[in-house]
Amino acid sequence: MDLSTFLTAQVMGYALVFARLGSAMIFMPGFGEAMVPVRHRLFAALVLSVALYPATPVGLPQVDEPLLLLPLLAIEVTVGLWIGLTARILMSALQFAGYQVGLVSGLANAFAPNMGAFEGATTIATALLLAATALIFVTDLHHVIIRAFLMSYDVFAWGNLMPGDLAWQTVEAAGASFYIGISIAAPFYVMGLVLNVGMGLANRMMPNLPVFFVAAPVLIAAGFVVLIAAAPAMLRGFLDPFADWLGTFRF
Repeated sequence: MDLSTFLTAQVMGYALVFARLGSAMIFMPGFGEAMVPVRHRLFAALVLSVALYPATPVGLPQVDEPLLLLPLLAIEVTVGLWIGLTARILMSALQFAGYQVGLVSGLANAFAPNMGAFEGATTIATALLLAATALIFVTDLHHVIIRAFLMSYDVFAWGNLMPGDLAWQTVEAAGASFYIGISIAAPFYVMGLVLNVGMGLANRMMPNLPVFFVAAPVLIAAGFVVLIAAAPAMLRGFLDPFADWLGTFRF
């Protein structure tokens, strides 16, 4: 193999690594937030691909027929998109929980800034997503994400695609996200049930009591108190399953 062929094969191997890592980082929580411009995400993926390429099992592809590299690139992009989108599906549990908290405690706001994948937002959902994004870097979970990129070559060998398995795991991720969102918002369901039942009983005992004007501030104040007490457990309830998934890519 002459020098030009060797260098071309090296560049093609790097392109295959970048296809997977770049696709994953576009949507990966922490790296792929909407506040980070797409150009910055891709540049970070370029640098990360250069650093991780020697540690990946990607060999030197044959460059005699360049068209044969197109299916390999398509497969690597598909796997990378699956990793990033599945991670984003898991993070949407915080968005769902924030919606539920806002609706139950009367803290919903249709004009809150949006950080997630949905069009609407609530202040609580945005706050939870901001806190989770910060904790990904504070707790060094971004190191786990980078290690998961390398480990993905053990789970999904480069150049091979298992569409059925990816589709099933996506369905599992959606179910896990819904379960996580429900579980971390559970304290607010209990709070809302107790307060609404209590206000209903108070209205039965005192028909002249303006329940709406009394219940709204009580519900908002109780929501803030429960949120302050439960926020650490809520964030941990997302970070632990997310870290576990990064270690296996399975549920």
